[in-house]
Formats: sequence, structure tokens, C-alpha cells
Amino acid sequence: MMPTDNHTFFDPVTYMLTGIPGMEESQVWISIPFCLMYIVALLGNSLIIFIILTERSLHEPMYLFLSMLATADLLLSTTTVPKMLAVFWFRAGEISFAACLTQMFFIHVIFIAESAILLAMAFDRYVAICDPLRYTIMLTKSVIGKMGLAAVTRSFCIIFPVIFLVKRLKFCRTNLLPHTYCEHMGIARLACDDITVNVWYGLAVAILAIGLDAVLIAVSYGLILRAVFQLPSKDARLKALRTCGSHLCVILMFYTPAFFSFFAHRFGHNIPGYIHILLANLYVLIPPMLNPIVYGVRTKEILKRVINVFYRCCSRSFLLS
Repeated sequence: MMPTDNHTFFDPVTYMLTGIPGMEESQVWISIPFCLMYIVALLGNSLIIFIILTERSLHEPMYLFLSMLATADLLLSTTTVPKMLAVFWFRAGEISFAACLTQMFFIHVIFIAESAILLAMAFDRYVAICDPLRYTIMLTKSVIGKMGLAAVTRSFCIIFPVIFLVKRLKFCRTNLLPHTYCEHMGIARLACDDITVNVWYGLAVAILAIGLDAVLIAVSYGLILRAVFQLPSKDARLKALRTCGSHLCVILMFYTPAFFSFFAHRFGHNIPGYIHILLANLYVLIPPMLNPIVYGVRTKEILKRVINVFYRCCSRSFLLS
């Protein structure tokens, strides 16, 4: 770490988000697909939430967990993308220290909460396939609500100390943050203090929260596959696998870029900085955009309701014209 001697310390009042370092001339063009992905994420997740909340027949565990996932996706993309686009379009990268900490806090809380929701969805599929007779008894609306509250509470408790880990640091180099949004290690690396505690805490969170969730999801799907292949009928096996297909796609879209970005950030020292930033942008954009598409296309009940919503909207427009 850089020694703290002979440095003039300062408390940064504002940070300046610089966008993607080395790609400043291309940022306007990069913003176009990013903006389109954000619009799709907004519309898709809002539609999923609306359909599940308004259709009483969808007030079942799988769909209630899906509404939680859509809410998390909506919040994650909205916490990051508007400021990201402001940086790309208007060079409006200035953000107060308090606002930067707030954005950092919510990004990490939502991300860890989403991981917990994916774990809850894996448990839902495990009970539905491996213990179907107890499904409605185990996963009542009260239990589902408590699981959602537990996911948020766990995320809050894990990330809350990060605020103090950042606030204790002394800054002396610069307030230029080479990123499109505020995240823990991006801020910590601007400090002149020893950030070993920040590094180890971030690593512990990644392993004990995100990593543990991923392992438990893998275990649950191992048990699910064992149960599925013990079914006597081929049609029953295919039906069971189809019910898990959407969730598996969503899991891969969530964890693959997240873990790749995490390991590249810590061990890929030869990887250019703009690759790190692009990866960080993609994992707050791609899952929120694709999750509602995957569930909308692969889940007949959701697809049917989506078609009905568009049919009603088109009918009203035709009558008004």
C-alpha cells in the first residue's frame, strides 16, 4: 500500500465519475445499447410485477419469488443506470460523497438480496419436486414473506459495516473515480490508508454470502436432478426439468458475470481497466434485462398473461382511434 507520510489528507466532498477509462470517445455509442437494455429491464420487470400482483391465480410461491426477483432487478438497474447514462451523455459525473456511499450501499445490498432470492427460488423448486405433498404446507404466504424479509435483513447487516470501513479511510490522491457508479473497492482504492481490511471484508462477503448461496443452489439442484432421474416416466422427468429450466438460466446469467468480474478484479491484473468496468456494467444490466424475457417466454402462465395485457392495450387503442 502507498505510505501515508508526506501526503495532504482531505475529506472528499464530491467524487467525479469518469466513466469507462480509455473509452471516453466511444461512450456515447456504448450508451445506446445500455439505454435500450435499461428500457427493456424497466418495462419487462414492471410488467412481471404488475401481472403477478393483479392475477390472484399467480399468488403461488414460485411467482411470488419471481416478483421479488423482478423488484430486485428493477432496483439494481435503476440505482446504477441513470447516473451511468448521465456520465456518458452529459459528462455529469459529479456525485457527492454521501450520495456515492448511498449508491454503493444500495447496489451491494440489492445484489446480495438478489442472490438470496435465487437461493429461495432453488429451495422452492426443491420442495416442489422432491417433497410435493408438503409443498403448500411448507411454503405458505407467511413463510415466503419471512424469507423475503430475511434476504433483505441479511443483506443490510452484511453491507452496513462497509459504510464505516469506507468512512474511516483518509483520502489524499484524487477524487476522480474511474467507474460509472460507486462501488466499495473502487472508492477504497482512492485512499492513502491501508485498505487490507476492506479487501478482506469484500472477499469474505463474496465467499460467505454470494459463494455460499451459489453452493447451496448447486446442492439443491443436485438433489433435484437425483429425484428427477428416479421418476419412472420420461414425460414426468421432462416436465420436472422444464419447471427448473427458467430458474437455471437466470442463475447462470446472475452468477457468471458476477464471479467473472469479481475474480478478474482481484486476480486479473493484466486485464485492462476498461474490461473491468464493462463487466461491472454488464452484470447490473444483463440479468435485469433478460430475467423477465426468460420467464416470460419459458413460463406458460406468465406468457399467457403478457399476451392478454398487450391484447387489452391494443383493443383499447383501437376503440379510442
